[in-house]
Parts: sequence; C-alpha cells; structure tokens
Amino acid sequence: MPEKTTVDRAKRDRAEGKAASTQAGEFIREEMHHIREGKHGARNAKQAIAIGLSKARRAGFDAKPSPTASKAVRRKANQESEHANRKPNPRRARAAERALEKEPQAAASPAALSRHAKASAESRRKRGGPTSPRAVAQRAAKTRKKSASPRARAKPSSKRAPRKAA
Repeated sequence: MPEKTTVDRAKRDRAEGKAASTQAGEFIREEMHHIREGKHGARNAKQAIAIGLSKARRAGFDAKPSPTASKAVRRKANQESEHANRKPNPRRARAAERALEKEPQAAASPAALSRHAKASAESRRKRGGPTSPRAVAQRAAKTRKKSASPRARAKPSSKRAPRKAA
C-alpha cells in the first residue's frame, strides 16, 4: 500500500493538470526512498521503477505502458488498472515483500539511477522519434522561447557589442 502523503502528492499533480507520468513519478520516488531506507531491495533500477508504476496503477492513477512495451507488460498494466482500489491479499503481499527483502539495496543508488537514465536516453536516441533527447530538447527550447519576455525574444543574444577603446 502506498503512503497517504504519496497519494496526496499524486492527487495534487493530477489536480494541477500534470502528466500521468509525473503523477506516477511520486510512487517511484516513494519506492526509491523505501529501498534506500532498507525496507526492501530491488534487482536493479528498472525493477524499482516498475514497482512504483505498479503501485500507481493499483492506486487508480493512469500510468499507461509505453508504446514500445512488450505484450506481457501491457497485459500486466491492464490487470493492475483493473485491480485499482481493491484490497490486496495480505499473504501474497507479505510473500512479495519478503522476496524483495532479499534483493540488494544498490538499485536505488545515485550511480544506479544515473546508469539507468543514461542507458534509457541512449536507447531513445538510437530509436529516434519524438522521445529522443534531441527532439525533447528542441521542444523545451520552443517552450522557453514562448514564455520568454518580448524584449528577450526581439534581441538576438548571439553577438555581444564590441568593447569601447579606452
């Protein structure tokens, strides 16, 4: 069961109109904290993220699998969404928790998360499309340009004025 504060944070994100992935991010954040506290472990960063996404779906948040997700992942995500707000079986939950307790805590380390982020970005870069780091950066630049002041938009910042001779 996710903590009440996590659910509240995710609900606040939903009310603010933030993306489903941002809402689910709160559950992933909670999971990372649990692993770092030693409550349980995870085999790797990917598993830790998957646990967080699973909790988000079971809490009733719309965390859809990615378009490149496997058939098994899609089926599991659908099952979790259907089981939203249902009371989990205590024996099964305890068994899962005990299995995770045997896993290492290094999955949520800064180094592990950095490795995962770099590998993920690299695979998106190779795949291309709208989720590639380059496309994302271009969209971000466009957004920054839109929200910039009119004065900043009008003035080209590429060349500085020549220095006056003393």
